[in-house]
Amino acid sequence: MKKQTKLVAVLSASALLAMGASMTSFAATGWTQEDGTWYYYAKDGSRVTDEWKKSGNYWFYLGDDGEMVTEQLIEDDDDYYYVNQDGAMVTNGWVAVDNEDAGDDDEPDQWWYYFQNNGKAYKNNNSNNSARFKTVNGKKYIFDDEGKMLYGWINENGERETGDEDWQEGIYYCGDENDGAMRTGWQLIHILDENWGDGINESEDLYDDDQDRWFYFKSSGKRYEADDDDVYVKKTINGRKYGFDKYGRMAAEWFTATTSGSTNKADSTATDATKSEYSKTWSYFSSPEDGARLTKEWFKVIPSEDLNEEKYDDCEDFWYYADGKGNLIANEIKTINGKKYAFDEYGRMLTGLRMLEINPSDKKVILSSPDDDEDGTMLYDTEDNFDATVRKIMNGEFDDQTWVTVFLGDDGSMKTGKQTVTIDGEKFEFYFEKSAYARVMARVK
Repeated sequence: MKKQTKLVAVLSASALLAMGASMTSFAATGWTQEDGTWYYYAKDGSRVTDEWKKSGNYWFYLGDDGEMVTEQLIEDDDDYYYVNQDGAMVTNGWVAVDNEDAGDDDEPDQWWYYFQNNGKAYKNNNSNNSARFKTVNGKKYIFDDEGKMLYGWINENGERETGDEDWQEGIYYCGDENDGAMRTGWQLIHILDENWGDGINESEDLYDDDQDRWFYFKSSGKRYEADDDDVYVKKTINGRKYGFDKYGRMAAEWFTATTSGSTNKADSTATDATKSEYSKTWSYFSSPEDGARLTKEWFKVIPSEDLNEEKYDDCEDFWYYADGKGNLIANEIKTINGKKYAFDEYGRMLTGLRMLEINPSDKKVILSSPDDDEDGTMLYDTEDNFDATVRKIMNGEFDDQTWVTVFLGDDGSMKTGKQTVTIDGEKFEFYFEKSAYARVMARVK
């Protein structure tokens, strides 16, 4: 058995000689060898059957025909034992026994057993329908009620899960058929998800049905997983935050805790406020190899298909910023490292000359530019359009909101003072105040 330090007990030559001395063929009762086979005779001269007999320090088993059994698993009074090639009971060791069902689906070539100091195999005799592990040489293993070491995915009842959905039902993982030790910490495990891509957070660009996914198992052996009603759970591991779905798979790249309600996918009926609230539920969890959630950090990526379908289809990347909880900043002017940045309803960092809508009651930036078309392109991208839009704002043609005009550099930071702005290829000078939202104070002719 791989990685096992205990080996099957084997009688030494001196022990065999001692056994031979005690098994004298001249005795009228006791051990007798006939034609190379050992038997044990009772006082009445009959052969002992289905019973253990001792010789020296070793126990031996007589089968139903009275012959001493060798290399065989023995069931005796609901307990399981094993006798080696010399017929001696194995103690304190692992033994691999050929599986009669090998070749069938999910059946191993051999089953491993561990036999204790009394020769009995560890087995599951738990009546509480919960997983019970045994410690062998510092590692934990689980066995069924026949003493077989279980492996792979184990459910909460201590039963081995098989089939393509074993990873969905199991909460412990115990390696392969030749190891079986309970896993803890990070484990990269191959799974098959035939329904991948049917739901949110399931980008086919990132994975397909065959997946190698990271799981994290606590010291108890149970994996981190979200509740049935949640999409994912956040956990801090070694000072870094990770997300796990309801099956324990580590989240990678784009991820949201929202599964219902309005989405940003080309939804022309959703308000900007609705879109921004949805955008704020999204987090970014780095690569499939890393997975740590980005927090208080800039990142430039293509949006998730479920976050912004049009820009996802265009393979267009944008700058985003994750707050202290790992959620996107959206529809907000945010001070980051002493500079102000503006983000739209999709969480994208804005650049250039922008008109921002301010709610007068709470001063919250709603961040919709008037007369923008559906993909966010400004319709005041010429001098005439700019002047026309300003006149509409001054005349109150949009709504009762307050509008400010700001200038965001190529790096996204808000600029103040005298700035040169290019509109439709022509350069214009503006002056932006140095307080509030650095709104335009005057257009310099």
